[in-house]
Formats: sequence, C-alpha cells, structure tokens
Amino acid sequence: MKEVTLELRLQVYASADQAPPPLGALLQEAKTAMESAYAPYSKFRVGAAVLLENGAVVRGSNQENASFPEGLCAERVALFAAGAQHPGIPAVAIAVIADKLDEGWVSPCGGCRQVMLETETRSGKPLSVVLTNLSGQVGVVSSAATLLPWCFDGHLLFH
Repeated sequence: MKEVTLELRLQVYASADQAPPPLGALLQEAKTAMESAYAPYSKFRVGAAVLLENGAVVRGSNQENASFPEGLCAERVALFAAGAQHPGIPAVAIAVIADKLDEGWVSPCGGCRQVMLETETRSGKPLSVVLTNLSGQVGVVSSAATLLPWCFDGHLLFH
C-alpha cells in the first residue's frame, strides 16, 4: 500500500483590507456582484469577480431558476462571461463572497472548482482563489488546483 498526503496551503487574512492590494479590491467587486444575485429559492446570495491578466474585471452572481438545477453559481457565471467577453486573456484571480455572517468563507462547489481548474489549465497560469463572507475573514489559495487535487482531466495525478 502506498499512502499519499495532500496538503492545503491557505493564506488567511482578518479582513479584505489586509489582503494584498489587487485581492482586496477584487473582493469589493465580488461584493458588488452579489447585489445582483437572483436567489429567491435558496436565499443564499453569492458574488464573484474575475481579474484578468490585462486588468479587466468581470463580475458574476448566482442565478437560480425554478427548474432546479438549471441555475448557475456566481463563480461559473463570472468565469464563463470572462471567457466569452475576453477570449484568450488569462484569468489570474477569482474572488467569491457569500452573504452569510458566520466565521470562515464560502467554499465553491465541485462543479465550480472543476471550471476554475479548467480555466487555469487552459491558460497555463495559476488562478488564485480568494474566499470570504460578510464576517470579513479572507482565505486565499494560490492555485485552483489546490481546491481540487483529484480533478477530472483524464490523467492520473499520482502513480
């Protein structure tokens, strides 16, 4: 038997003000995006903002639909919009905020993690993921691959 250890490296900041400058501003963009969430069923509003290599920012919010699961998460709305509006421009960071008040941050679902990882893989550059909620604590991982160590990409990661 072979045992493999996975390690999650996460930088934690007490608030967006303490995060590195582009990330704190990106969190504010995500918070603005959250205001346009359409979440009448879950009452769980989420906003996301993607920072592109050229400095452009693309926002997205969760969009629910009565025909569940036909809605989309904020992360996918923002990443797909960035890809459609700015083809070929790598995404370098995505900030995600949810309107919950307890400690910690929102964690992207598996589908969003897969889309983040594919966005990172397509560009060949790491995609930083910045997570928070209304309590203010911020968590940052330097690569989407950190959030999805055994991803669906057709390759074995460990032999």
